[in-house]
Amino acid sequence: MEAHEEKPIIYTMENKPIVTCAGDQSLFTSLYTSLAQQLPRESMEWRRSYGRAPKMIHLEANFVQFKEELLPKDGNRALLTFPFLHIYWTDCCDTEMYKASVKDDMLRWQSTLRLHGSVDWLIVVVESEAKKKNKTNILPRTSIVDKIRNDFCNKQSDRCVVLSDPLKESSRSQDSWSAFLTKLRTLLLMSFTKNLGRFEDDMRTLREKRTEPGWSFCDYFMVQEELAFVFEMLQQFEDALVQYDELDALFTQYVLNFGAGDGANWLGSFCAPVKRWSGLLLRRPIDMEKRELIQRGEASLLDLRSYLFSRQCTLLIFLQRPWEVTQRALELLHNCVQELRLLEVYVVQGALDCWVFLSCLEVLHRIEGCCDRAQLEANCSHTVGLWTYATEKLKSLGYLCGLVAEKVPTSEDLNRTVDLLAGLGEERPETVNSLQSPYKKLNEALSSVEAFEKHYLELSHAAMEMYRAIGRMRSARLIGKSLAEFYMKKGDPERAEGFLDDSLRSYVAEGWSLQVTHTRKQMAECQKLLQQTEDYLQTSALLAGDANLTEEERKHFCQEILTFASQPPAPSDQTVALSMAAFAQLRQMQFSPPGAVVHVGAALQLELRVRCLMPVAMQVEQLAATLHFSLEQGGARGRAGSAQRRAGHGPQGQGDGVVLFPQGSPLAGAGMGASLPPALELYEMQDRSPSDSSLNSTGVVCKNMHLLLRRHDSSASLDTPTAGALPAAVAVDDGAQMLRARDITLQPGDNSILFTAPTGEPGSYTLRQLCGSVGRVQFVQSHIYPVVQYEVYSQEPQLTIEPLSDNLLAGIPQKVTFTIATGHYSVKKGDALQLSNTDSMPILHSSCCSATVLSSTGERMGESALSIQSSEKVTSISLPPTPPYHTLAFQLEVLCHIPPTPFKPDIERLTNGEVRHRPKSHSHADSGMINIDQKVSIDCPWSIYSTLIALTFYVPFKAKHSILSAGKRKYIQVCLQNVSDTNFHLADPVLTERQPTVSMELLSLNVKTQQPVCSQQSVFCLWEMRWAKPLPLCLQCAFSASFAPVSASDTHTAFKPYRYEFQLDRVSTLYSLKAEILPPSGDQHCRTGALCGLEVSITRQAEPSETEGEEEESTEIEGLRTTKLMYEVVDNSSNWAVCGKSSGVVSMPVAASATHRVQMEVMPLFAGHLPFPNIKVFKYLPHNAVPAIQPDTDSCLENDTISLLDDQGDTASIRSRGSVHSVGSGEQQRGLPMPRLEPFSPGQVFYWSQGRQVLVLPVTDDHVMEVNVT
Repeated sequence: MEAHEEKPIIYTMENKPIVTCAGDQSLFTSLYTSLAQQLPRESMEWRRSYGRAPKMIHLEANFVQFKEELLPKDGNRALLTFPFLHIYWTDCCDTEMYKASVKDDMLRWQSTLRLHGSVDWLIVVVESEAKKKNKTNILPRTSIVDKIRNDFCNKQSDRCVVLSDPLKESSRSQDSWSAFLTKLRTLLLMSFTKNLGRFEDDMRTLREKRTEPGWSFCDYFMVQEELAFVFEMLQQFEDALVQYDELDALFTQYVLNFGAGDGANWLGSFCAPVKRWSGLLLRRPIDMEKRELIQRGEASLLDLRSYLFSRQCTLLIFLQRPWEVTQRALELLHNCVQELRLLEVYVVQGALDCWVFLSCLEVLHRIEGCCDRAQLEANCSHTVGLWTYATEKLKSLGYLCGLVAEKVPTSEDLNRTVDLLAGLGEERPETVNSLQSPYKKLNEALSSVEAFEKHYLELSHAAMEMYRAIGRMRSARLIGKSLAEFYMKKGDPERAEGFLDDSLRSYVAEGWSLQVTHTRKQMAECQKLLQQTEDYLQTSALLAGDANLTEEERKHFCQEILTFASQPPAPSDQTVALSMAAFAQLRQMQFSPPGAVVHVGAALQLELRVRCLMPVAMQVEQLAATLHFSLEQGGARGRAGSAQRRAGHGPQGQGDGVVLFPQGSPLAGAGMGASLPPALELYEMQDRSPSDSSLNSTGVVCKNMHLLLRRHDSSASLDTPTAGALPAAVAVDDGAQMLRARDITLQPGDNSILFTAPTGEPGSYTLRQLCGSVGRVQFVQSHIYPVVQYEVYSQEPQLTIEPLSDNLLAGIPQKVTFTIATGHYSVKKGDALQLSNTDSMPILHSSCCSATVLSSTGERMGESALSIQSSEKVTSISLPPTPPYHTLAFQLEVLCHIPPTPFKPDIERLTNGEVRHRPKSHSHADSGMINIDQKVSIDCPWSIYSTLIALTFYVPFKAKHSILSAGKRKYIQVCLQNVSDTNFHLADPVLTERQPTVSMELLSLNVKTQQPVCSQQSVFCLWEMRWAKPLPLCLQCAFSASFAPVSASDTHTAFKPYRYEFQLDRVSTLYSLKAEILPPSGDQHCRTGALCGLEVSITRQAEPSETEGEEEESTEIEGLRTTKLMYEVVDNSSNWAVCGKSSGVVSMPVAASATHRVQMEVMPLFAGHLPFPNIKVFKYLPHNAVPAIQPDTDSCLENDTISLLDDQGDTASIRSRGSVHSVGSGEQQRGLPMPRLEPFSPGQVFYWSQGRQVLVLPVTDDHVMEVNVT
């Protein structure tokens, strides 16, 4: 038991809750092994206060012999030395022995516990069967236990436990042992929870006193760390980590408050100068050396931070969160640097760099010790920050100790190195045997220039590879830039160039302006040392125009360019080409004239405005722009229109011939964007017909596809532009088509340069490159965007005829405009237009007709009189002399005669049978006007071929006729509708018969001889027919009238004739039909729902003529000729219900006044004045009869007036169907011999009852409702 009597070792991970053991020590020794093994086997639920979540824990205990020195003294807050439970062991089974010694020993034990306030105790009585057999006079077991309970456990009987034969394997022994362990766990957990809660309350009280004078953070630190130790002892590492995080946050807040002027007194101990900078120590669970410094209040800021982080690191490793260690370490190192500055702690120059470097490597070695290589490679994103920070600090130490310069370190540098290494102290015992310890690496790196370079390059390349592996290319290039600075300090610019180029690519691609400037300065220095003249001049040009530099620096780099440009070239030297983007920015290009479309030989000027980026005035020997010439296909007007859109109305145009160059694009001269890929050059392409300039097709074409689809350099990254790509030298050919300006001076800022464009050949001219020559240097803009283009056209002469109004009306004089675009043709004296005359459209001309001459810009040049001579077949118009590319315009009157018969436009069909619809103007799309196409053949002096031009005229009127009957009297009505938008006067309407012999008299019933016809209005004219002898079957009639526009100045001379011819067939009345509706018997009026009688009388009006008799099918039976008619009663308005048969076939005698009556029943469905039902009569023809009306196969749907009917069938079945059916219906098509129905011509049947109405009364309501009230 000597081992158990020793004072427990604290502050290690082997700590356990202390349990004291009193009484029979030999008895406890025999049970110790089993007790220590079985106690932590089962978990216990630990419920904590303040609503914290319960946890399952395994309890262990450190059993030590009871001593009064172990009991806590007043003010002792150490939980690890606190005994949580006191156990008294005894196996006494003899009463005398109990009274003699055991009882007194228990009394002393309890008195000592009460004296120190300990209330957590337990008495264990061990029962042994062997002792019972040896003792014959012993009392039963319960007597000793009862005595102990009576003497010591009056109110706490559960504090006495009996353990029966614990060393045996019997079931009784196991049950007893299990009950004892449960009781022991319960009491131990209760004591632990109670004392831990009391400790937390005391700690909380101490923390709330932090604003009082004399409060010490170090004292509070030791108290809360005791709590963390307890959680760690219970393997609750998360709760232990929370305690250290709270201490970290509390200390950080005090430091921040100190920086803001609110400092605590106890912070003064942390403001002492730093004397040791040995770095973090993570290889020990607890750094007792630094803990003792904190406990004594002698720790520095770095000591406190190092100890605190080492404890956090240990707990995070236990929690298997090593990558969080790296994250916290990086934050710690950066925060310590800032905290030292806030607290104004004196640190030897370079000492902090040594501490950070050692700490980074210590953390990395600690992580490598708990992770395998695969895990390290997969999670290098967590460690790369420490590698980079260590690299930066080693580089800083190298510069400080003179290990980077080309010369050897001085004595001052050596002394500084010795001082820094002395501050590291002795190497720790944990790393003495390690060859790669941070201590050895730092000593070796600072020992010589070669060793420093070796370690620095190793760290730099390791960090770069990690950054590349995780895709952080920007950070990798940043380390590369640091390496470039290192190589430049070492006098090795060749190795530095690659790293600087990579960094510059990254900065240019991402738009870091200041970084680009700084890197370019370093690149210029490197290129100058490497004697890369062209690259150095390009970089100097970019820096000379960089606004981030001072004026003196810009002038220095500009002078470098001018010095080289002024040197006389050697025979082998070539011109050096630099990017124009570094020299000047293109602002805008303005065309004069603005349209950028001129004819051959015309004057065209281009004003280029540029912003010179150089800090001094630059004398440019020549500024030239190369032109790309292309001869486009298609009509001249189409090319001119597209060029105008590109020049003035494109995405960068303003509509007045100005092309704006966007800032920040390759053309605007931003140095960072000079290497971006070219933008798309898209513009519209139109294909027009050469004859009438109509648009055939349109599309979009890309002009710079060869630049977009070219192969990129495989060594360059796809996401970064080439920073050093320069245009090749441009050889300016004096014979090439170019825009040139010589001997100009570009002042810093905006400048204006005027060019005269060549217009000698027709085609499209596109600006491709811009080149400015300054001595041996050429500044080249290899690609211009947006597209700057102008058109030079050579137009063929064109003649167009256009109406002055929207629609040309037929029948009245209309003015049309003749427009001649002369193009390249010069109209000479004696040139004339020869127009072919037609009878349907004569040309009206007057003696005072003049022509207007316009320039190509639309300016009026003058006016000349026209000489017009007309013959029977040709009208000749002499043209005045007109220069090329001018416009000649004059007006003439034409008259299109209206055809005398109803005009039917020809239906044009294409080769595939489809109807070709002519395009119509929106003004007459729904007016229904009939159009007349008139074609005019014109012979022009500039062509040997005739030009055929079509003019479309519209008939302003639409006429229709109808025949009206009143018994045997007949009337002809003509409706004339004005379908145009013009108001007319209509005069002298006349209707005549076009028969060779006059068969009737037409009596006019029209009162007015002249009346207005407004737009979209109609005029009706009526004539009564009177005849003395039978009328022929067909009558030919002609309606004529005179019309003139209301706006005509002289209406008498302006009246023009209008004629409408039509034909009337079968005018005579054959039958009259009369209907009567009779109310039910006994009623005076019809009522709704009551059956009424309908009597229909069909009367023959006259004997048929010979011609009519031939057309009418008749049969003769017993000397009586009859013809069959079919009647049908249909009510389309749903006012009547026809009861019974609604149709039938009757035989009518072929004799005058022959009458047939049909009776049927109808029922009114509504009350009021109801119109009579519709009654229709048809010719009933046998199946072998030839119809009088031959159907037109081309218009069978219009003449759908033939019906099928079975002669013997019941005609009531067709009551619900229409009265007419197609002649091509199914029964006829199948070839069955069926009779036919043929309607009568208009006027052959007179309906006496048409328009009549009958009064229908509502039905009388005779219902009576009986209501009983009780």
